[in-house]
Amino acid sequence: MKKRIFTGCATALVTPMNDDSSVNYQRLRELINEQIAGGVDALVICGTTGESSTLDNDEHCRVLEEAVKVANKRVPIIAGTGSNDTMYATQLSQHAESIGCDGLLMVTPYYNKTSQNGLINHYNYIADRVNTPIILYNVPSRTGTAFQPATYKELAKHENIVAIKEANGDISSIAKTKSLVGDDLDIYSGNDDEIVPIMSLGGIGVISVLSNILPRETHNICAEMLNGNIKKACEMQLKYISLINALFSDVNPIPVKEAMNMLGMNVGPLRMPLAPMTETARENLRAELKKHGLL
Repeated sequence: MKKRIFTGCATALVTPMNDDSSVNYQRLRELINEQIAGGVDALVICGTTGESSTLDNDEHCRVLEEAVKVANKRVPIIAGTGSNDTMYATQLSQHAESIGCDGLLMVTPYYNKTSQNGLINHYNYIADRVNTPIILYNVPSRTGTAFQPATYKELAKHENIVAIKEANGDISSIAKTKSLVGDDLDIYSGNDDEIVPIMSLGGIGVISVLSNILPRETHNICAEMLNGNIKKACEMQLKYISLINALFSDVNPIPVKEAMNMLGMNVGPLRMPLAPMTETARENLRAELKKHGLL
């Protein structure tokens, strides 16, 4: 049996910024404590929602170091260490391992892309050089590269490759993947609007944007599914669908950072090239937060 990193809800944590767009490390430490107090089961640091693509190497490493230190093993810390450069992804993964991260979230190579054989070579190369368990991250809408189910089956043979974050929006493909990998790869929903559908196919949780503002509630959706209370979990999933849609009404993490700032969570601005929401979109998001009693 491979090592399981977590079950339930892992927050894909935003990276808070100061007004000058430098990383706000003090607020980062506070957010981590707030998330743990809110009941999340794990934290993903320096993922897409954490604006990893605009963190330089020193910032990326320090954010991970702060997270490991503050969490202090209370919840698993999963480091975003993916890259379109296999060598850099390896170096970043080795650093994350050296500071005590509990898992590695590795997005498919972007822009230069690669074939399915290239994906197999890329991930096996990195997995051979770390001992920390790896979550494969499939988000073709951002990277232009998608895993095929047969590729998952091949990568599942590696002991250090333990899970999938699936954000391709294709439930049929996910069903086929599950039929091929069985218990050799855990599956996490990468989309908040698909927690219940993916868990109904054998998934064991979510890597969530929603839980930045609703950690307890997102954890509870997963907990109800894990406990077999499908009707209750479905009711909760549907309750928050319109809010989830609002949080993805613009490029992630634009809306969630806007929402957090509206809620007084002080996460600061986005880094360019991400741009603030239009006034109309902002008011629609505000109305959704009010609808759910958050404002």
